[in-house]
Amino acid sequence: MATLADKLPEQAPAKARSISWPAVAWFGILLIAVYFPILSHLVAQWSTDDDVSHGFFVPLVAGYIAWQRREKLLGIEWKPAWWGVALLIWAGLQAYLGMLGAELFLQRTAFLLSLAAMLLILGGTGLVRELAFPLLLLPFMVPLPTVVYNQITFPLQLFASAVAERSLEVLNIPVLRDGNILELASQKLSVAEACSGIRSLLSLSFLSLVYAYFFDRKVWMRWVLLIATIPIAIIANSARVTLTGVFSEIDPSLAEGFFHEAEGWVIFVVALVILVVVHQVLNFLYRRLRPETGIPSEPNVPKEQGLA
Repeated sequence: MATLADKLPEQAPAKARSISWPAVAWFGILLIAVYFPILSHLVAQWSTDDDVSHGFFVPLVAGYIAWQRREKLLGIEWKPAWWGVALLIWAGLQAYLGMLGAELFLQRTAFLLSLAAMLLILGGTGLVRELAFPLLLLPFMVPLPTVVYNQITFPLQLFASAVAERSLEVLNIPVLRDGNILELASQKLSVAEACSGIRSLLSLSFLSLVYAYFFDRKVWMRWVLLIATIPIAIIANSARVTLTGVFSEIDPSLAEGFFHEAEGWVIFVVALVILVVVHQVLNFLYRRLRPETGIPSEPNVPKEQGLA
């Protein structure tokens, strides 16, 4: 005699909760609408401040990486994490305090916190974990706080000036340095904030993470290349200041205007090439020092996701 359980239809395995696209669209529109004044001011700064002009590319690259993971995003179980509401409230208070104190960094990072909170509310920690890398790229689009910016740029100005002074002396070019001012026979050069190297440091740091993501499967390599960008950017900028001094002795007009800007772009490309060379050297050493374990070569290993 068949039991009641035998007569019942076989229960299908539980499926991941389907994505509520209207909810995603609603949250997205609401987030942009609330933060529109903050975001519009941020975009305006990207277009006028060369130090953060790379900000235009950050959301595009992060969005492209997220789009590449769309199959995994659709396949994971979307389980709302309601503690994201607390994070959303925190972000709202931070944005309000930032507006009261006219502190742009607080306002802009509040948008990033609100974005993370929205993802937690919609899909939970699994969704945020899958989007960890593109989310951690987004802070690169936010300019540093003024206090931090000033603490970084002035030492960089002095360092670049000191290196340029030593290098010009080695080249038998008379030079006298007073702080960040280089006195040459032809003219006086001032190593201003724009020549401190902070611009190339921020842009190169962002590119190092993106480069490592697309061209290397090892997550630790992203951190190594990120750290390597610091000395590379500083040395490259010091070389730029030195070259400016050399060119100014040939023709003072070469130290300003279009030629000076073009020189900066050339030095940045050279720094990027150096970063690629460092990556290749590290991979060579890794292959030489890695013990033979019989594990298949890296191209057959699935690509790691995230930063950790």
